[in-house]
Amino acid sequence: MKKVCGIVIAMMSVLLLASAAHAQVSLNSARVGAQDTAALAKFYQSAFGMFEVNRINVPGGAEIFVNFGATADEAKANKAVPIVITHRDSDEIKDPIAHLIFNVKDMNATVAAIKAAGGSMAGDPRPFGNTGIVIGIAIDPVGNRIEMIQRP
Repeated sequence: MKKVCGIVIAMMSVLLLASAAHAQVSLNSARVGAQDTAALAKFYQSAFGMFEVNRINVPGGAEIFVNFGATADEAKANKAVPIVITHRDSDEIKDPIAHLIFNVKDMNATVAAIKAAGGSMAGDPRPFGNTGIVIGIAIDPVGNRIEMIQRP
């Protein structure tokens, strides 16, 4: 687990530097899966000093966002990129590896840039309920998944 966290943090740092060149895209978060999201959130708190900063109750189990801080209030005030712990049943894992999540300002332009750079899409970007948010999943040339969120 420490190795995965280290890899995710290193990837996030590199991508934050790279995103400065592309003002249309910014890192949103990194996502990991667990059957018991609350237990994994407690692990991140104990192991890394991260606290729950947001919880979204969705079918199957809560998504819990954790971030760094000496207290829960400090973690909530922290503007750093959070880790999103998503519920995944062991027999229904659809995203078996952690993936990056980017905010994008123009989904169509970003999709075009991904395809031009040798990536692909896992289906067409789609609206998320009636929120005005559009979500797309890109696949980089070596198979890593990248979730993209365009807010209204």
